[in-house]
This record gives sequence, structure tokens and C-alpha cells, in this order.
Amino acid sequence: MTTQPQQHQPARVVRDRMDDSLIDVPAGLAGVVAAETAIGDVRGLEGFYHYRQYSAVELATRKPFEDVWHLMIAGSLPTDAERERFAADVRAARSLPVTVQAELPAIAAATAGADSLAGLRAALALAAGAYGFAPLYDQDEAGRRQHAITVGAITPVLLATLHRARNGLSPIPPRDDLDHAANYYWMLTGSEPDQRQWHALNAYLISTIDHGFNASTFTARVIASTGADLGAAVLGALGSLSGPLHGGAPSRALDTLDAIGSPDKIDGWVRNAVGSGQRMMGFGHPIYRTEDPRSAMLKEIARGFGGARVDFAIEVERSVLAILAELKPGRALHTNVEFFAGVVMEACDIPREMFTPTFATGRMIGWTAHILEQAADSKIIRPSSRYVGAPPPQPFD
Repeated sequence: MTTQPQQHQPARVVRDRMDDSLIDVPAGLAGVVAAETAIGDVRGLEGFYHYRQYSAVELATRKPFEDVWHLMIAGSLPTDAERERFAADVRAARSLPVTVQAELPAIAAATAGADSLAGLRAALALAAGAYGFAPLYDQDEAGRRQHAITVGAITPVLLATLHRARNGLSPIPPRDDLDHAANYYWMLTGSEPDQRQWHALNAYLISTIDHGFNASTFTARVIASTGADLGAAVLGALGSLSGPLHGGAPSRALDTLDAIGSPDKIDGWVRNAVGSGQRMMGFGHPIYRTEDPRSAMLKEIARGFGGARVDFAIEVERSVLAILAELKPGRALHTNVEFFAGVVMEACDIPREMFTPTFATGRMIGWTAHILEQAADSKIIRPSSRYVGAPPPQPFD
């Protein structure tokens, strides 16, 4: 059963203000309650986050992706019968329109030099038109949900096909006998994941589904609040995710390991980087003031793979945290999800340029869940701004 969200009257009062007075808020809207949600929450001081009423980490390590997908958009973990029906709906939704399939090689070529999500944005825009996505405002709940399932199902198909096209490889069609995580791996690499790879990828995809009102999720909700179609909302979210301060850090964390090179160079490299003001990708988080639970989970998964690369990453983490504590005392800087996400995906043989797209595969489910929730509220998100430019009106002749 889905628990009902608590009512926060102050947020409702702010939302319904009709006068011209302005309310000062912190930069970046930090700590501002912009809406109510029953989808999940992040408790940064505790190092805990949850989907609905369940620990997100427990779901990631104990459930298949489809079960958590059902939880996010239907509000409950599925029964056996619901699991079969939902899996059948997802499998049916994986098939791309012929018109979209035909254009993917051209999209891959045209976006080869762009960021890793540019091709997906173009392909999803084309797909939304091919499917005839209607405005959320004009749809009932069943129609919105079907569009959410469709977008979640075709995202890994599009990503894998575009990646293979960019590398001169033939597309690999989805398989009905594989679940979401295994099917993505199959379409991307042409081989089935072994049990360790499947567990790692499944856990990672689940762990990325939702994480509060981050930039991309909030973007998706703002667009959904206008009544636009679901495709428009996820495209806006993808644009936000493409920024390196949001979704682009897993590969950059591996770049750090590559730049350091060997254990004997860790201390000098890190001290020089911190001393010069360089941002340490994979460390620090705007919400967590203790260990990121996603990082702790992925670190254990990385340990399961073992090997010199994993040992080196753990040693780099130890040194970075010690040096940050020494040089930046009083600041709560801990390892975030990106650091070990890169290590785990590399261990799964996922190409580095596909790290952020893989993140998007999981987060797409969270975005669509938030879009469905926002679409049920007819109030448009429309904040104010404070003008600080030259005083008007001024003559221009």
C-alpha cells in the first residue's frame, strides 16, 4: 500500500500567494520545499535515501529492476501476477517504430562529436512524434502511464543502438527472454552479462532511479506542470543531466585515476589538485553530510570484482578523504556515487562514453514517475525573479 505524503502547510501557502510581494530564498533554492511527493526522499544528515517506503539500497541489492520500476510508477511492489503483466508490457514497448529505426544511423553520425546524451535527445524527440505523444494535460492516467512505460523501455534500446552505430557496429535487437538490465547489456555489448555483472548493473540502475528534487528531476516536473507531453518533459531532464555538475562525473572520476597513474603518485597529485582549487570529481555532495549510501553500496560491489584497478581506486579514495580532511577541515566531504560508479561500470565492460547514458537509463524511470505525479496537479510551476539591472524606464535615443 502506498503511504500518503504528509501535508506541509507552509509550502502550500507560498504556492498560492497571489500578491506582488517576493520571498527571499537561498541560492540554488537549497532547502526550499517546492512541492510534495510520495515518490521518495533523501535524508542527507543520515546518509539514507528511499523509494516510496523502502530503502533504495535494499531495493538495489535485493530486487530486479522491473519490480522497482513498478513501485515507482504504480506505487507498490508487484505481486507475482502484476510482475508478469508489467514485464510483458515492458517487453512489448521495446519495439521501435520503423521510422525511428531508420533514422538512428543518421542521428548517431550527426551527434558523434557532441555530448554523450545528444543522440538520445534527438532520438527521443523523434520517437515522441512517431508515437504521437499527446499533452499530459489532455490525457487520462492510463494514457500517461503507458507513455511512461514506453519511454522507459525504449531508452536503453536507443542508447545501445546509437552507440553501436557510432562505432560501425550493427544494431542488436532486444530479447524477450532477458530482463531490463541484462537486455541493455546484451544490446550494448552483444553478450549476456555473467551473474556478477548482472548484479552490479541491476543494482546500479536501481540506485540511480531517483534522488530527490535534483536539477533534472525538477526540470522534468516544471515542464510537466505546463501540461506538455511526456517526451518534452524527459527531453528537458536530459538536457539538465548533460551538465558535468550533474550526471557527467562517473567517467571524470576514472579520468582522475588515470591521471594519478600509480599508488606512489597519489599523495602528490591529490595535494596539488586540492591546493590549486581543482574540483575532485567523485567527492562531495550538496545533500549528504555523511557517506553517500550509493557510494558505500557500489564500493562493496567493486570489491566483489577485485583486481588491481579496484584496489587502486580504494587507495585513492582513502588518500583523497584524508587530504581533504587535512586541507579543508570542518567541511563534510565524502565519496559520492560517481567515484565507484565508474569503477563498477568499467568492471562490467561498459564503455566509458556510456557511463552517463547508463545513468540516464535508470534515472528515466524516476523522471517519468515524477512527471506522472506532477501531471496529477494542475498548478503550473511559476516562480518569480528579482530584477537587479539598470532601473527602467530609460530613454534610448
